[in-house]
Amino acid sequence: MESPSTRRPTTPRARHAAARGRRWIPAALALLLGAGTAFAQWRGGRGRWRGGGGESYVPPDAKTPRDVDTHSTGTPVWTNPAGFASDVFTFARVKYDHNGMMGGGWQTDTPDSDLNLSYRLQQMTSMRVDPDGRFLRVTDPELVRYPFVYIVEPGALFLGEAEVAALRNYLANGGFLMLDDFWGEAEWDNAAMVMRQVLPGKTFVELPLDHPLYHGVFQIREKGQVPNIRLGAQSEFDPEHRTWEREDATEVHHRAILDDKGRIMVLATHNTDNGDGWEREGESDYYFHNFSEKISFPLGINIIFYAMTH
Repeated sequence: MESPSTRRPTTPRARHAAARGRRWIPAALALLLGAGTAFAQWRGGRGRWRGGGGESYVPPDAKTPRDVDTHSTGTPVWTNPAGFASDVFTFARVKYDHNGMMGGGWQTDTPDSDLNLSYRLQQMTSMRVDPDGRFLRVTDPELVRYPFVYIVEPGALFLGEAEVAALRNYLANGGFLMLDDFWGEAEWDNAAMVMRQVLPGKTFVELPLDHPLYHGVFQIREKGQVPNIRLGAQSEFDPEHRTWEREDATEVHHRAILDDKGRIMVLATHNTDNGDGWEREGESDYYFHNFSEKISFPLGINIIFYAMTH
């Protein structure tokens, strides 16, 4: 893909309309600011890889990533002009119960992934972005305020009956769900099973690279694999070192569930760890430039742009 520091995309007229009577938060969606704006303007590549697992400790009463201690090299802080308290995009992470399978839980990679991606979104576009983010269950009445929600490690996802019904209603009324950071066929099977419960009769399809999602802000020409920080850092010294976490997880898939009009309701990025790319960007210069900057941030920004304009 083209370098994010040099590409100058055109700016479409961007707006988000409420679906079936739902009123989503309005967000001004122009696109990249200019050639002078680059990912590395913040702190990419500075600091050292700290290692450790991906799951953070989240206090039981935490409502936003700001309530959680950094799990990496610190998180950016920004403010919005007065009057924009509600006219912002908010990165909303879904809390869920673990089904007991191998894998992390909903706390994986937070708070750094949520806040770093949110910062990059407002840095690289003219969108106003909530500097705090949000944690919530799909049964929370406030879910309807958030047009985009994120579930990490869906290989361990479990939803009860009320949650299945609430998520089905959310998606049917224009919501967008991203599933990320799960590896191998067993984890895929669990995520797909839960989605069949949520959307009976709907199936995943592989998203082709000519889909508009890949051409909204950045031109994405391949489905790159983002490893965790440990594997990614090792690949700097051994180009043949694997970037996958399971032997049956070598190929990256971007699979989608579409509504009857072709809109993406659910996007699953399988056999890749975009969340680590967002979270760990400050720990390794090599990891930042090869995985965060090239793959996970452009894809995350394009996904959110698509969600907010469709």
